[in-house]
Amino acid sequence: MAVDPSGAALAALRAHAPDEPVVMLNLLRFAPGGRDSYLEYSRRAAPFLQRYGGELLYAGDGGTPLVAEDGQAWDAVLLVRYPSREAFSRMVSDPEYQRITALRSQALAEAVLQPTTPWTRPGRH
Repeated sequence: MAVDPSGAALAALRAHAPDEPVVMLNLLRFAPGGRDSYLEYSRRAAPFLQRYGGELLYAGDGGTPLVAEDGQAWDAVLLVRYPSREAFSRMVSDPEYQRITALRSQALAEAVLQPTTPWTRPGRH
């Protein structure tokens, strides 16, 4: 299972409104013993979030789903806001940041990393 964004995915992200803010939805399923590694990754990633203008909006444990198919429960959910898609792309491409990504990769059995955009007007979907 993929747990890290590919170069093609990052290019597609930058191609759509690269200068607009984006909130990244992170759905995480930890590998056995992976929670501690992910927490260490989070601690080390915090300075990069600050450097690139990112902000952790929410981080929490996943509960028992009320509506989901088998296997769709997640161990943790995070929402991280970036000032732009370009800022997110620059952060994940930063060579210093790249040195800590192994902690994230080894921590996760599965992940979803999905950019979101706000509904700015009532009725807009």
